[in-house]
Amino acid sequence: MATHTRMPGRFAVVQVDASEQIAREIRMYVERQGLRPGDRIGTEHELSREFGVSRPTLREGLRRLAGSHLIRVQKGRAGGVYVDNTPNAGIGRHVSESIAAMLECENVTLRELVEARMFLEVPLAGLAAEHADETTIAVLTGAIDDARGLEAAGDEFRLADARFHRAIAETAGNDLLLTFTSWILDVLQPSLSEHLGSAIDGSEVIEQHQAIVRAIRRRQRTAAERAMRRHIAYTAELLRSVDAGG
Repeated sequence: MATHTRMPGRFAVVQVDASEQIAREIRMYVERQGLRPGDRIGTEHELSREFGVSRPTLREGLRRLAGSHLIRVQKGRAGGVYVDNTPNAGIGRHVSESIAAMLECENVTLRELVEARMFLEVPLAGLAAEHADETTIAVLTGAIDDARGLEAAGDEFRLADARFHRAIAETAGNDLLLTFTSWILDVLQPSLSEHLGSAIDGSEVIEQHQAIVRAIRRRQRTAAERAMRRHIAYTAELLRSVDAGG
């Protein structure tokens, strides 16, 4: 049985459930060092020596991280283990894929996702009202302007809408909430556009966005939350009407 001499370095000694500990150690290292997508962590040979484990054991840990989109393993002369996403972005992408699978398998409905959206985006709007600056307002108004005159169910309108909501989430300044709202733009919005189609009133959506911006510009947290709640309630009511054949 081959033995592996552990190299002193960046990671703690692997004890039980080696692959899980390897994944945790690398995840913490990426976070601690502030590594960004494209940064190189090392080769499989280097990492297996640092952890003092076999290549197959290391690869199982790397598979866990690749599955959550944190790292990618590149083969060839420039091969090695590279950061694929920041930890938050990787988690957000994993959540989006999980919810997309649930929606496809009908384990969750669009109505349930809209209800969940209410609990995430309403407080984000309030936080954005507290933290917004002129740059934020310019991004929000620019997204509104980009949506004018477009077909509400079309991709260009949806992308402008996504920029609007992403700017609010980013301005809120809560990285955890931002991470767990990525599915709204990645999964829910495209699904709603396809499902609701021409029933979406683009001018109504734009008016609702304008009301949100007015409250954020005035730094009125309660008003921003109220405006976002009305905006999401509009979508929920539209969804009920379409599903009921109205």
